[in-house]
Amino acid sequence: MEDVLEVYQRPYDARFPQVCLDEGCKQLLADKREPLPMQPGQPECSDYEYEREGVCSIFLACEPLAGRRFLRVSPRRTKVDWAHFVKDLIDVEYPQAEKIVLVMHNLNTHTPSSFYEAFAPEEARRLAQKVEIHYTPAHGSWLNMAEIELSVLARQGLAERMKSVEVVQHQVQAWQRQRDQAQITINWRFTTSDARIKLKRLYPSFT
Repeated sequence: MEDVLEVYQRPYDARFPQVCLDEGCKQLLADKREPLPMQPGQPECSDYEYEREGVCSIFLACEPLAGRRFLRVSPRRTKVDWAHFVKDLIDVEYPQAEKIVLVMHNLNTHTPSSFYEAFAPEEARRLAQKVEIHYTPAHGSWLNMAEIELSVLARQGLAERMKSVEVVQHQVQAWQRQRDQAQITINWRFTTSDARIKLKRLYPSFT
């Protein structure tokens, strides 16, 4: 926890952008009957029955200090999918960065070894050297600011039924444009000093 909180106290540095990464999912549901359109004095009516069309994954990375977000909708969430998403962050979104400071949950796909599942050893090694990884602790997912963004996305852009990956992708892109244009940043205020006071019970006691 203190390691992640220390990262959040670092000043902005374009050479070492601080990026938080998380994954979410969206269940794909199709209407069995076409909804009745909105009428004067009447809202749109949707039947409660639906058909399951599977699940898609949503990769989200955000740079809280700059108000930037990067999202990708994928049918899966494998090591290879993660590796390609992070490669795009390195080569497309931050080509001038010396190293990306990456905060993530400690999942089995979130590891430099995933690069070796997707790319030749030389390329995998190059990518691994371009990231400085900091994992949130067990039961500490709230420390990952990308989780905040996924929660906002779920409420603002993904609350309705969606029947396909393409529909989810369209909604995600629209939400990302709106949020980035507003230049919404995250002002993280919880510090290591706060943690040692408010979470005192988690620390060993020396008497």
